[in-house]
Amino acid sequence: MSTLGNPANIFWHECPVGKLERQKLLQQKGCVVWITGLSGSGKSTLACSVSRELHNRGKLSYILDGDNLRHGLNKDLGFKSEDRAENIRRVGEVAKLLADAGLICMASLISPYRRDRDACRALLPDENFFEVFMNIPLEVCEERDPKGLYKLAREGKIKGFTGIDDPYEPPLNCEIEIQQSDGVCPTPPIMAGQVVTYLEDKGFLH
Repeated sequence: MSTLGNPANIFWHECPVGKLERQKLLQQKGCVVWITGLSGSGKSTLACSVSRELHNRGKLSYILDGDNLRHGLNKDLGFKSEDRAENIRRVGEVAKLLADAGLICMASLISPYRRDRDACRALLPDENFFEVFMNIPLEVCEERDPKGLYKLAREGKIKGFTGIDDPYEPPLNCEIEIQQSDGVCPTPPIMAGQVVTYLEDKGFLH
């Protein structure tokens, strides 16, 4: 007996146009830049700034923004631990496809748990996955509170909010760390420059 959903009946179909051909066409190398940090740490700001700089250089990128994806691909998921894990898993799989297409994919999500981020890293060759840690103090993020979520969490109107009543596990071996200097947060162009320079040094922009 054969079942339609049986993995044994699913086969990978190879295409004659592969990643190397796509990268040659685009004159760049596909990779995933995974931006993680607390809400309000500047993840989306960084992703958009890097995207603009890459566009100015004639390089093709795409942003997978955590909030935006919950309007579509992940709109069926909540914020329980298992839902968050599935949220990250889906984004990791999409990011892998975009990198395979030859794009520089920036995934901008809180992604609070190391195991989930490490699982996404494991989907790609290690040299094609870069973790960017927005190491901005909680008090700074809470003071910014651009979406008013910290206020709601402090009032008990939101449960399981990262940094308040749910943990954030910082990366142990990230490739790039964005942090304050003498108590001052770097500007978006400076942050973007740090990421773009890293990509350039690693050979992904040519």
